[in-house]
Parts: sequence; structure tokens; C-alpha cells
Amino acid sequence: MPTPVIVVGYDAAWPDRFSEVSQSLRALLGDAVHAVDHVGSTAVPGLAAKPVIDVDVTLCSRERIEAACRCMADAGYGTRGNRYDDDMWAFLSKGEPACRVYLCPPENETHRRRLVFRDRLRQDGALRAAYGALKQRLSVQFPLDGDAYTAAKRSFIEAAIGSSPLSGR
Repeated sequence: MPTPVIVVGYDAAWPDRFSEVSQSLRALLGDAVHAVDHVGSTAVPGLAAKPVIDVDVTLCSRERIEAACRCMADAGYGTRGNRYDDDMWAFLSKGEPACRVYLCPPENETHRRRLVFRDRLRQDGALRAAYGALKQRLSVQFPLDGDAYTAAKRSFIEAAIGSSPLSGR
């Protein structure tokens, strides 16, 4: 089934929605949680985004992943598997607010790179504007193909991370 790609203007309510989701996840997963981070475009003030809150939950240890995955599934989150072949387990909630939750082990590289990109977008208005324009163009080009939309953004993201003093390179 095609995944519609709908990009909307920034919504100032997204940080509050993230806070609600974060509290819910901390209550659900308890002491397995090391950190909960708002990632993705909804975490960047002023940036257009798909209206889905992206959340990375870093767990205290790799050994907690299996039990945390069971908790997420039991709570009604749709399981999406190991999306990045990086021990980052994805879940989807179509409730209000819609959100994607990624369970990460400590020191996860994908999570680290997502934080670097988010922070770079927050700090650099020109980069943020260029990324927003790209997202709008790609949503028109791939209106029913979320995977192609995401893949087409990859080179922009890699370039932004590679040029960031935060990247550790």
C-alpha cells in the first residue's frame, strides 16, 4: 500500500505533542529508558514536515531492547522492524498525535547522526530553508512513495552532517 507524502508548514504545537509522547513512553518503558529525544523535521522550529512526531528512545543497555519491543507491541504500537540494520527498532502509532518511535541501544550511530542533523538544522537558517524547499519538491515528486521520498533526501542529509562541526569527523 502506498505511503502518502504530505508535508505541511511548521506547527508550534509539535514540541508539546512530543512532550506528551515522551511522558507516555517513559511511563511505558520505565527504567529501561536512558533518554528520549525529539528528532526529525517536527523537532526543528520553522521547518515544514510530515505531521508525524519522530522520537528516538535510547535504552540503558542493548539487553533491554527485546523486552522494550514487547512492551511497545503490547501497548498497540505497530512494529516496523530493524529499519536501519543498526539495532534501531521502529514502531508506528497512528493515534493522535501520529508518531514513529525508534528504540536505540546506547551509542547508536544512526541516533547520533539524527541528532547532529537536527541540531544543524536548528542552528543554520539557510540550511533549514534549503531542506524545507527540498522536502516540498520531493513531496510533489513522490506523493505516494514515502520510501522514495526518504531516499531522495539522503544525499542532502549526508552533506549537511559531513559539513557539521558536531559530526565528530
